[in-house]
Amino acid sequence: MSTDAPRDPALEALPALSLEEINARAALVTRTCRKYLVPEEAVAGLFPPSRFGVLTIGGRTSFRYSSTYLDTPDLRCFRDHRQGRRLRYKVRVRTYEDTGTRMFEVKLKGARGITDKVRVEHDGAPDRLTPAARRFLDDSLVSYGIEPPDVLVASAVTDYRRATAVALSGEERVTVDTDLVGRRGGWSIAMRPGTALLEVKTRGGLTATERRLHSLGYREVAFTKYASTLAALEPGFRGNKWHRAMGDCLDHPVLERSAA
Repeated sequence: MSTDAPRDPALEALPALSLEEINARAALVTRTCRKYLVPEEAVAGLFPPSRFGVLTIGGRTSFRYSSTYLDTPDLRCFRDHRQGRRLRYKVRVRTYEDTGTRMFEVKLKGARGITDKVRVEHDGAPDRLTPAARRFLDDSLVSYGIEPPDVLVASAVTDYRRATAVALSGEERVTVDTDLVGRRGGWSIAMRPGTALLEVKTRGGLTATERRLHSLGYREVAFTKYASTLAALEPGFRGNKWHRAMGDCLDHPVLERSAA
């Protein structure tokens, strides 16, 4: 897929949905998320136009995202995720590259694997907290029963392209991420060309899309953009539960020119 293509060819046959329509049908801020790695050519057959629409803004169905992750100096967020702690969180500033809009986001994981995501507009640099973001973070974590960290620093950046398919019934929302590149400390790691990362967001059990994926031989994978970037690029770290999926979809680390 071209990095400057405004439309996702695999989803262009789907009815166009605005962001307002998607939020009305399937906001799914509190949800269960499951991920699948598939060849890009398999994506088109997963979403029948009679049952799915695609997020469309200004004629675009494919959008460039950049997420700057913030973690403690000892990478507590990453370590809590790797250890599977019941209560944990992730902090990032997401930049929508096509518009320049930035959002400060806190993802909270609680009992039964349910994910809550809360966010607010961010008017500062993506790699640091503004006073407003700091207050939002503290309030969000305290309300979830988590002690806020003293310090957060930028720990990794992930860039990728995303399209979003939504079941017209509201049962599920599926993001399709391609062209993923993770960066840390002057090094980068990229997803192999032709690979798509699907994330199925729902409030219930297996969705129609997942049943279709299973029938094609694809199973849920343990993979996160942030954790896999750190596990691949931080000396001495190991992928643990992400190791298999990382091996299936990531190329070798590369020293970027600016760091050489």
